[in-house]
Amino acid sequence: MNLTNYTSIDSYLETHMDESIAELSRLVAQPSVGAQNLGMQECAALVAGMLRQRGFATEVMPTAGAPVVFGERKGIGNQTLLFYCHYDVQPPEPLELWETPPFEPSLRDGKLFGRGVGDDKGHLVARLFAVDALLSTLGDLPCTVKFIIEGEEETSSVHLHEYVRNNLERLKADGCIWEFGGVDHTETPVQYLGLRGICYVELSVETSSTDVHSGLGGSIFPNAAWRLVWALNSLKGPDEHICLPGFYNKVRKPSGRDIELMDALPETADFYKELYGVKSFIKGLTGGVELRVEEVFTPTCTICGLTSGYQGPGGKTVQPAKASAKVDFRLVPDQEPAEVVEQLRRHLDANGFSDVKVEQLGGEPPARTDPDDPFVKLVCDTAVEVYGVPMRILPMGGGSGPNAPFIHDLGLPVATAGLGHPDGRGHAPNENIRLDLYLKHAKHMARLMAEFGK
Repeated sequence: MNLTNYTSIDSYLETHMDESIAELSRLVAQPSVGAQNLGMQECAALVAGMLRQRGFATEVMPTAGAPVVFGERKGIGNQTLLFYCHYDVQPPEPLELWETPPFEPSLRDGKLFGRGVGDDKGHLVARLFAVDALLSTLGDLPCTVKFIIEGEEETSSVHLHEYVRNNLERLKADGCIWEFGGVDHTETPVQYLGLRGICYVELSVETSSTDVHSGLGGSIFPNAAWRLVWALNSLKGPDEHICLPGFYNKVRKPSGRDIELMDALPETADFYKELYGVKSFIKGLTGGVELRVEEVFTPTCTICGLTSGYQGPGGKTVQPAKASAKVDFRLVPDQEPAEVVEQLRRHLDANGFSDVKVEQLGGEPPARTDPDDPFVKLVCDTAVEVYGVPMRILPMGGGSGPNAPFIHDLGLPVATAGLGHPDGRGHAPNENIRLDLYLKHAKHMARLMAEFGK
């Protein structure tokens, strides 16, 4: 494609921003909270309609959970580009911390606020906006484009793996753009080439049939909260070493190429301290490449939440009968969630906590794309003109997602690109996107589809 065509595409995007943001606002206004099963069918239907309006052959395909929306539109080139997105969003609570209601999108200070606007509805609509620009300017798509848009990403994509395995031919492509991406604190676009896995569990224990007056039970009854605290304390030592048997056996150390890429990234220590208000890092880490490598290449065990007894205002002298905790393990290649659950069960039993129940709430294995894959190079090259600087390459990110079936079952290189920014507040109150990055992402995706078609 020549410069004139890019100019026409950019002009279309710049002059049609209001219509695109209005479409995004309508999608954000439709609640689709996966954890609460709120509005899922309605949102899937809305997304399917957006694809059909653009000439995509579209299906809303049921699963045992939320439906998957699939769309395909043929292009003039031989290549096929697959976009993975999701329409489900995180719960909006705590509602009192939102400056404007989470499902009433609000524009202010060059940003659009609303639950799911960045994760992931903004990415989806910006990509459709790029499709609009290509169709308006060229009359057709330069390559075949497929969308797979699921509704369970925020709840560990429980049914997506089976869907992918059952639809290998339907999802066949030559490259895949993942659901997220964005710029870092230096305004440089970042390429995340892998995701850690996750094993998310709930531990629970019950020591009596009812709560008991602490003056009676405190001396003679077992305390559920203490049982759980002691069990949790056994999982990890003060040195941060995770004590499950065999937990580190399959951990693959970062390669020399991984270290090289991490070393090329900017310093993050002071930025993290300022943004998150932390005073120091664990394990004596202070910054540099050691901090960046530790951030993504070391598995974790994190207590995400604790519940037991009375937690209201004032005092209540009660001995709790039940206690529970949500715990996630972030996994690195080549760890597997099912193996971690088995290790956890063996550990608890061996340490006298056979009464502590383990319920797996979700799990996904880690997966990575080769940083030197030609598709990755194309995604990075097409970003330069839009952002004015080369993308920074992270061989793996710290988060998790269902990229494993796309990489291992479909055999696709998976690259990231997006409109996120460090203060986007995903999963938190006042989630937002910047309109300038929304436009840049659409321009980048239009260029990628044009060049991929060649």
